[in-house]
Amino acid sequence: MATQALPEAGRTGASWLSDWKPEDSAFWEAGGKATAWKTLWVTTYCLLLAFATWFVVSAVLVRLTGIGFKLDKGQLFWLAAMPGLAAGTLRIIHTFLIPIFGTRHTVALSTLLLAIPCAGWAWAIQNPETPFSVLMLLAFLAGLGGGNFSSFMPSTSLFFPKKQLGTALGIQAGIGNFGVSVVQFLTPIVIGIGMVSGTQLFNDPKKNIHDKPLHLQNAFLIWIPLIVIGAIWAWIALRSVPVKATFREQTDIFKEKHTWIMTALYIMTFGSFSGFSASFGLMIKELYGKFPGAPDALKYAFIGPFLGALLRVLFGPVCDKIGGAKVTMLSGIGLTVCAVLATRYTAPTSVDQFGGFLWTMLGLFFFSGIGNASTFKQMPMIFPPRQASGVIGWTSAIAAYGPFLFSVAIGSVIGATGSPTAFFWAAAVFYLFCLVLNWHFYTRKGAEKPC
Repeated sequence: MATQALPEAGRTGASWLSDWKPEDSAFWEAGGKATAWKTLWVTTYCLLLAFATWFVVSAVLVRLTGIGFKLDKGQLFWLAAMPGLAAGTLRIIHTFLIPIFGTRHTVALSTLLLAIPCAGWAWAIQNPETPFSVLMLLAFLAGLGGGNFSSFMPSTSLFFPKKQLGTALGIQAGIGNFGVSVVQFLTPIVIGIGMVSGTQLFNDPKKNIHDKPLHLQNAFLIWIPLIVIGAIWAWIALRSVPVKATFREQTDIFKEKHTWIMTALYIMTFGSFSGFSASFGLMIKELYGKFPGAPDALKYAFIGPFLGALLRVLFGPVCDKIGGAKVTMLSGIGLTVCAVLATRYTAPTSVDQFGGFLWTMLGLFFFSGIGNASTFKQMPMIFPPRQASGVIGWTSAIAAYGPFLFSVAIGSVIGATGSPTAFFWAAAVFYLFCLVLNWHFYTRKGAEKPC
């Protein structure tokens, strides 16, 4: 399958590069490198905004009941889950967009769409009588941000030579993932600032908080001007690699068994990162909020996503040097151990156990972060460029269901048993299964696709 299409194949005009040969060192040094890195920084900025939009709902959920929304535990976990449901579904669509519409149109327009859920939530959150169905719709629309990953990352995989893909994809995905921790870090700050009209009174009798003024709409409004800037910047600065493939041609990836193996491995890594990012704050609130001196969920929720995103950036170059499969083995082992250890702290009897819970959760974020980097190094080594682009998009799509599956499953297990312990045991078994897959196909001596 050809990896590049010539202009006469229907890729002409201001939006398209006339030619693209990143593996040609002369072409790369003559200007290809500058174009690739410019594209990386523009799309990375837009990707950070996308992740912020995707996870901003989970950042405000722990405050909703305190300002008068009548939501039970199950409804809160469903609101945390809906952006993940939307993101996974939309990522399936985004998987096929770059070879059809190109980088410029896809990045600019999908970034601009992020303003819709931000504006909608800023309006709805000021009225505690807003119906649950409306909140669910807006939570689903927040998943527009999660969908963008499956077109932005495949786009980047087309711009760089194979030897630099681990670094480039690690930087873009890692900084993009920072959107999760940035939104969870900024939210407690901006909701206390009266930037625009509209004030809610927050009450939490357990913490002796009464009628504290908040401005929850700020958590959404601050992103709208940044989104508009990103969309305009993308439209002006970006051009598209002249790759062309119809939807039908791109479905050839589903005939490859390695597509499905890498999907499982990326669920293990990014599915865990995104799933725990969406549910971490709520778990702190539900498991430890009942004790005197309970921790403030919003003060801790950003730490795990920040750590995971940082490790994704740092381990991109490491994977370029030693290979992705070896790092994925380390990731899987660490995830398994941390999931088992977490079960010691998921049915707490006092707030003193919170330290153990926090450290085991940070371990899960740590090892999922390095695995996010390593799996994205493996895919371009296993598949030719055009197929690798599609596989990156597809695996990202399925793993993006992490926030939906994790939030629903954790909420259901807590509702049925009083703690999420069973969920963590199930996660450990899945991690072990993925370890065996990675070892057999990519790591052991004589492996089918050493990478």
